[in-house]
Amino acid sequence: MKNILVLGAGLVAGPLVRYLLNQPENYLSVASLYLGDAEKLVKNHPHGTAMQLNVDDESALSELIKNADIVVSLLPWTYHVRVARKCLVLRKHMVTASYVKPEMQALNEDAKKAGLLFLNEIGVDPGIDHMAAMQVINRAKANNGKITSFYSYCGGLPALSANNNPFGYKFSWSPTGVILAALNSGRYLKDGHIVDVPTEKLFEHYWLLDVPGAGAFEAYVNRDALPYKKIYQLDDAVSMYRGT
Repeated sequence: MKNILVLGAGLVAGPLVRYLLNQPENYLSVASLYLGDAEKLVKNHPHGTAMQLNVDDESALSELIKNADIVVSLLPWTYHVRVARKCLVLRKHMVTASYVKPEMQALNEDAKKAGLLFLNEIGVDPGIDHMAAMQVINRAKANNGKITSFYSYCGGLPALSANNNPFGYKFSWSPTGVILAALNSGRYLKDGHIVDVPTEKLFEHYWLLDVPGAGAFEAYVNRDALPYKKIYQLDDAVSMYRGT
């Protein structure tokens, strides 16, 4: 039986916890700052334990990680590197749904030398969009295609009955995180030219995108798309864009 530790019990944790509890080979521990949030997810399941954890308590965090085979961090992104460093010391695998920050990338070689898997960007966006992108790219290459332009859009599309906030947005994760993400600048490649979008211009720099069966949406640049040209192995692309 594998011991899995999930750190965090916010909006995105529920589906993962339900899935893992339904796998009989797993024993799941869910730790949250608020015990009640973890208990709501575990629901007295025989293969699960809810516990309270203040991530700033270094010794308590180390003790939990020590007893796990793999750690899933669904904490705010600012805590991922702290968790990763402890996983490195204690020789534990780690998964997050967040973007790879330079501080996390810096741990890559040490993790590989230790035989550890530190898997990041495993969510909806970033995550499922990467898998969908590579499925399309690999299919094109398998048919001797040459990809010169790549545009990817990802986001929550609310039903009309649920479209009841000023953003017109489906809040499937922390609303605070959504607002903070809106403070990021953007960068993409268009016809061989790099386009930089400063934070204060983010919501002014958009175009309308028609999604068949869903309607027209405003498309905004999502962070820096340029590194994904190399990651996706799109050497021939003169346009590279990731949007929301």
